[in-house]
This record gives sequence, C-alpha cells and structure tokens, in this order.
Amino acid sequence: MDIGTNVTGKMVTALKRLGFDKVFDTNTGADFTIMEEANEFVQRFQNNGTLPMITSCSPGWVRYIEMNYPELLPHLSTCKSPHQMFGALIKSYFAERENIDPQKIYVVSVMPCIAKKFERQREEMQNDVDNVITTRELSRMIKQANMDFVKLEDSEFDNPMGEATGAAAIFGTTGGVMEAALRTAQDVLTGEDLEKIDFEQVRGGDGIKKASLNIAGKDIKVVAASGLANAQKILEEIKSGKADYQFVEIMACPGGCVMGGGQPIKSSKIRSQVDVRKLRADSIYSIDEKSTIRKSHENPILKTIYKDYLQNPGSEKAHELLHTHYVKREKYRD
Repeated sequence: MDIGTNVTGKMVTALKRLGFDKVFDTNTGADFTIMEEANEFVQRFQNNGTLPMITSCSPGWVRYIEMNYPELLPHLSTCKSPHQMFGALIKSYFAERENIDPQKIYVVSVMPCIAKKFERQREEMQNDVDNVITTRELSRMIKQANMDFVKLEDSEFDNPMGEATGAAAIFGTTGGVMEAALRTAQDVLTGEDLEKIDFEQVRGGDGIKKASLNIAGKDIKVVAASGLANAQKILEEIKSGKADYQFVEIMACPGGCVMGGGQPIKSSKIRSQVDVRKLRADSIYSIDEKSTIRKSHENPILKTIYKDYLQNPGSEKAHELLHTHYVKREKYRD
C-alpha cells in the first residue's frame, strides 16, 4: 500500500479478529497528555516555574536525559506518555465504569517505538500497561493469522475511549506534540476559543525548529528538536544558560514517531526515491485537517472523564494516575 495510507480502521478489524475484547484509540490518551502538559506549561509559565519545560512522551529521549543530563531533569514535564496515561485510565476509570477487576484487564499497546517496551517496565509505571508490541510485530501477527489485510473492512474504535482529536493525531511527527499543546495553552492563556490553531513554524523535517510566538500579549519562545544529536545541542544551550526558550519538544527519533524503530522498514532504494518521513507526516496532518474537533480540551470524552473522575487537569487524582517522576541512571551496568 502507498506510504502514508491511513489504515487505522483495518487495524481495528485485525485486532478484533486476533482476539482483543476492546480496541481503544491511543490518540485519546494523547489528548489527555496534551491536557495535562498544556496545564503544566501554563502553571510553570505563570508562576515562575522551571523553564524551559521539555516534553516527556518519547521514552528513548527520557532515558537519554536521565543518563546524560540528570541535572536538567527538573525541566522535564512530569506527564506520562499517551499510552501509559491510557493504561492507567483503563485500569482505573474504565475498570470502575464497567465494574471489572483491574487485575483481570491485560493492556497491550501497539506502538511505532521500541523504547516503549522499556518504558512500560519502569518501576513507577509498570502497572499501567502489560505489554507493548510494535507496528512491525503487529503486521507479523496479522500475516501469521492469514488475514488479507488490504481486503479487511474498516471498523470503529470501541467506546468510551475511542474518540480523539486532530491535535492528538499530529503527536506522531516532530513538532506535533508542541503544536497540539499550544492549541490548548493559548486558549487557556487568552480565555478565548481561538481559530488560529496551525503552528506551521514548528512543522517540517528540520532537525531543529525554533519560533517566537505571541500569545495573550506575551512572547513565548519554543523549539522542537528530533534526533538525539539535535537534542544534545539544545540541552547544552540550556545547561550553559544561553537558552531563552520557554517550551521545548524533543523526540529521540529523527522526524518523530512516524520514523520510530518499530515502524515498517523501507529499503534504501525506496528511501532514495521518496521522502518516507514527509509522506507519513503529511498523512497525519491530513487526519488533523479532516477532524471535526482539533483541540484536545474540546474532546467530549475528556470533558466527561475530567468531570466525573479527574476533576480538572493537574488535580491530585490526575497527578496520581497521569504523572510520573524521573531518576538519574547510570550509562553502564556493572
């Protein structure tokens, strides 16, 4: 199939045929991450908190800063990544709603990222998600089950955790996490429902993208970096005191999650002929543009769960389930 083809509906069908009882949309988890992260940024920005705040949804990047720049850990957002937040909510909110013993729920995340396998084993988060498989591993499972994937019909995600926004969709490409968070942050800071939600300054394939934005009469300097070599450059700026950013997005994989280590591998011949990253990213932005709801705080599922269960972003309950902490890690084991 053409690179960038949206096969989400076929994946849902395949997962149901493989035996999963419920198939939920990880992008719903991304909407929760945006809500918590945008709130965290606003609180830091307005109350002289540790800035710049750096995103924390790329586990390879988180492990890198723990090993190489532990003195900068206070800059890291305390938000869990989308699938970890989602696992925590499935085993709490969803379990209570459906009257299911959480210990009888086995959560499997399908990820474009191999580092998510390590992330789910982190001591402070190991009860959220039970297993992680990559998109490449899922494709093997589909082939082993003798399904003709191309001919599968499209299916919808299960409720109540199957509705997501365009903001969540763009999480998968470099600059997307920041753009999604800024859509919510600017509405919070201005108190308005702003129509301008496309932050094209942080889009594109450049390894480092910098921009200065004026939100609610205040200048906010942001930078999005992908690839750990570029991350190192930004961290050195912060460490030396030369950085003048308030918000930083870092993804370990060059180009973001669309180019994750668990994604389908394209031959060098194909890569020499087409820009795989761009085709995948364009598909994600197309999903966003076609979405009815493009801001995470307008997702009706989130509104319900916050009202009935979490109260509000940054609440004590939200911190218990959706936030985490970090530790200095040694580069080498004994």
